[in-house]
Amino acid sequence: MNMDFRINDEYVVDIVDMGDSGEGIGKVDGFTFFVGGGVVGDKLRVKLKTLKKSYAMAKMVEIVEPSQYRQKSDCPHFPECGGCQLRHVAYEAQLEMKRKKVASTLERIGGFKGVEVQPVLGMDSPYHYRNKCQFPAGQKDGRNMIGFYKRKTHEVQELNTCHLQSDLADQIVTRVKDWINMFPIEVYDEKKHTGLLRHLMLRESDATGEVMVVLVINGKELPFADELVKSLTGEFSEVTNIVLNKNTKRGNRVLGFDNEILFGNGKITDKIKDLKFEISPLSFFQVNNEQTLKLYGTALDYADLQGQETVYDIYSGIGTISLFLAEKAKHVYGIEVIDAAVEDARENALRNGVTNTTFVVGKAEEEIHKMYDRGIVGDVVVVDPPRKGCEESVLDTMLKMAPKRIVYVSCKVSTLARD
Repeated sequence: MNMDFRINDEYVVDIVDMGDSGEGIGKVDGFTFFVGGGVVGDKLRVKLKTLKKSYAMAKMVEIVEPSQYRQKSDCPHFPECGGCQLRHVAYEAQLEMKRKKVASTLERIGGFKGVEVQPVLGMDSPYHYRNKCQFPAGQKDGRNMIGFYKRKTHEVQELNTCHLQSDLADQIVTRVKDWINMFPIEVYDEKKHTGLLRHLMLRESDATGEVMVVLVINGKELPFADELVKSLTGEFSEVTNIVLNKNTKRGNRVLGFDNEILFGNGKITDKIKDLKFEISPLSFFQVNNEQTLKLYGTALDYADLQGQETVYDIYSGIGTISLFLAEKAKHVYGIEVIDAAVEDARENALRNGVTNTTFVVGKAEEEIHKMYDRGIVGDVVVVDPPRKGCEESVLDTMLKMAPKRIVYVSCKVSTLARD
């Protein structure tokens, strides 16, 4: 079917859907075209760049007729910066696109027919919400930079401001950039695995205003660290922790497992509703507090707890969902593979005076089976797996357990549909 198409030829395409990475999807004579920057409702003139057996990748040449959902981007770094994909799409349209994507994926992969997906619970104002930001370090023309990766590359683009993070975060990033250019700090080269400073990570508490600064290095020591500590703590009273994270392994994993505290106690405190959580550099904590409250509140509504239920929270992390569930459950068992997260979960339970939780360290697929064999049967099971979804043996044990309800909190709808 694709034999009639040729590289660098131009075609007119109507965009009818959106891909997972924000690209527009359209058809030309029944053949699928993916177009970067396309919006549902656009009529575009495009140039074919890559031709595969079942689809083509094309570059936008001209907007023949713009979509009603298209808007002018409010960010000077878009679309070069890879941090955002949809700044050219009106927010309400983004939410509806995501709703349709969930429905179509559940039908296509999960085999559901005519599934009803509720409207997306969006933000009142989708700006300055991230409580965690990660920035790669790089170099261009002999100058050290901190920013984001350019779209679909690992080339660092310097940014002076970002609409997703706070103004305070912008200011702190600027001070760290000043420091790496004032002193002979060698930034990391991912291809050569040389250089020292790999990433800068910031964690910010909505509840207390505290900020943790994490410097990720390819080594054991950071020269001129004292000067940076003095600079940041002297200018920003909000900076209560500065941590050196050591990651000497190749690859694109941001954080290593070895932390050295340069200033503070290595933790900040944040809140979700009335629950307090201590967060360390490696802790998993949802990056958007406003939406987290909606997410966990919805999960709790679906769990429909009456006070006498035994509940499993599988992939429980530092216990955020477990502690929400514990307010209305008889007992909650959390299972998590990361030792430090389980320790944090236990401490968070004590901190909040919650006594009806038990946190278990181990692989979900092993521990849920052991606990079930010991007679611990969940009336309600909540799962919040990583992007790869649940292990099949976890699903098998859940089916044997036959709980009244299963609440699946998903960060990737394709694995949700498969599971």
